[in-house]
Amino acid sequence: MSENFDVKLDNKSHLPEYSYIDNTWMGRYEPAYRRFLDDPERFWSEIAHELDWIKPWDKVLEWNHPYAKWFTGAKLNITCNCLDRHVLGDRRNKVALIWRAENDLEERVMTYRQLHTQVMRFANALKNLGVKKGDKVCLYMPFVPEHVVAILGCARIGAVHTIVYGGFGADALNSRIRDSKAKIVITADVSYRRGKAIMLKSIVDEAITNAPSVEKVIVLRRSNLNVELIQEKEVDFYEIMEQAENYCEPEEMDSEDPLFILYTSGTTGTPKGVVHTCGGYMVGTYYTTKYVFDMRDTDVHWCTADPGWITGHSYIVYGPLATGATVLISETVPDYPDPGIWWKIIEDIGVTIFYTAPTSIRMFMKYGEEWAKKYNLDSLRVLGSVGEPLNPEAFEWYYRNIGKSKCPIIDTWWQTETGMHMIATLVGEKMKPGFAGKPIPGIIADVVDKDGNPVEPGIGGILVIKTPWPSMMRTIHNNDERYRQYWSGAGGYYTAGDLAVKDEEGYIMIIGRADDVIIVAGHNIGTAEVESALVAQEPVAEAAVIGKPDVLKGQSIKAFVTLRVGYEPGEQLKNDLIYNVRMSLGPIAMPSEIEFVDTLPKTRSGKIMRRVLKAKEMGLDPGDISTLDE
Repeated sequence: MSENFDVKLDNKSHLPEYSYIDNTWMGRYEPAYRRFLDDPERFWSEIAHELDWIKPWDKVLEWNHPYAKWFTGAKLNITCNCLDRHVLGDRRNKVALIWRAENDLEERVMTYRQLHTQVMRFANALKNLGVKKGDKVCLYMPFVPEHVVAILGCARIGAVHTIVYGGFGADALNSRIRDSKAKIVITADVSYRRGKAIMLKSIVDEAITNAPSVEKVIVLRRSNLNVELIQEKEVDFYEIMEQAENYCEPEEMDSEDPLFILYTSGTTGTPKGVVHTCGGYMVGTYYTTKYVFDMRDTDVHWCTADPGWITGHSYIVYGPLATGATVLISETVPDYPDPGIWWKIIEDIGVTIFYTAPTSIRMFMKYGEEWAKKYNLDSLRVLGSVGEPLNPEAFEWYYRNIGKSKCPIIDTWWQTETGMHMIATLVGEKMKPGFAGKPIPGIIADVVDKDGNPVEPGIGGILVIKTPWPSMMRTIHNNDERYRQYWSGAGGYYTAGDLAVKDEEGYIMIIGRADDVIIVAGHNIGTAEVESALVAQEPVAEAAVIGKPDVLKGQSIKAFVTLRVGYEPGEQLKNDLIYNVRMSLGPIAMPSEIEFVDTLPKTRSGKIMRRVLKAKEMGLDPGDISTLDE
């Protein structure tokens, strides 16, 4: 970033209903944050003491920049906290998982007792195949209950899981298997998406042809296609379960032992294998699930992500199960068979906490509010947003139409690398559309210049985390130098790669990725700001902005726009959109071009891949597009 830049801030806010104030696990933000600052290690120690440990820690934190060790000397098994402690207590027969099929006709329910037994059987099945502590297991599965069983089965015996989203192709799967040196691959015959069967096993067959580490492939046969297995290498999921014992002693894991490797997907280059460890990750995901979502024993939690993303790891599997929640999982996409399917599921199941992506919210805006009005959403108590900045227009639509102007919206900023929520507006606190919120207690975040000096409110800068936190990644698999780069700039703080701005009250707005800044005539323009100004206009459903080389200005702005149903592209509309951006942000931020498109290129986690648009525009190779949806 060549310089800092002014950002126009809107002071609009919403106060939560009185019933949400002073009635949360966290309590009011300011006292809670002061308690953390007064003694950070005591703060984290008290959280960790809410969980079960085989052996307590000798020291809360060892920090040797840029390397952290949390709860050193402690022994644990994360599945004991996700399962055993509930089964041995009052939640034994509480519903742990509710699964809804894409066709909305099939539903399965598992109690904590049933899930516990299934996990232990699968853990023993893995051991019978020769899997040991530290071995790598790759999961390439549809989103069914067996996926959760497999994840926890790996953790039970100390096998390091690496989950690959079931929409990736063979090349992407192969690269992750090879980098992790996975010994076992777990898959299924098919997954279902928009009514079509996707043949997962045939993709695995191709992916392992040049992956010598793979010894066995476990196949979950869920269709009537009678998929044949190759005897030497392939085994049936339920056949190996039937041959396994019911009880599996949890492997004693050191706090710093690796739990999983997750390969990032996003807008930049080759995926990185982010390594998370057992103890700190457990504490961080438990803490944020309970205290940020304000999770109650009566809640039904639905996070619409997939286990293949960090959101699925942290806020479908480990965090909610550690708190003893009832978790809804579903194969459904938001607009199939119609744009009301998610609202129907919320009504049917009685979902109380709903956590989704701004991309989905903007898609619902495109279809209109009528779909949501068809269903009773009164069960909802807390709404969440994840994956990218929630623009003010989407916030307002979500707040009014889904939350009925009463549910708090928790707009969470965090990353694969952070493992847990870092910045959010806590339940009961004043919400500001467009602002993620403040650093949660436990996190010290700031907006700084390139030298690490704090910038004034209203001035854009680099978002940094100043001190370590328990669920932080420990390294990049096979590339520790890449890990160290996160801590090498901006005063030696953890640099997230995002640009942000703070207001006078300390609320932080995420402007966009640092590599998504367009420099027009010496002025830094954040893509998110221009996109937000476009989406604020009634006809626009979604927008993506890129910079193009310009002889006079250095770069000019081009926007790609999808329209809501009922609007047609045309020159007059194009001129109106450009004019309104000028009136909102000033002439320097006006797009020089607008192209109307049917869809935007996105990762499967919903992030717009601007570099693909830019490469196409300039006739360049887009690089690794293994994370591209469709």
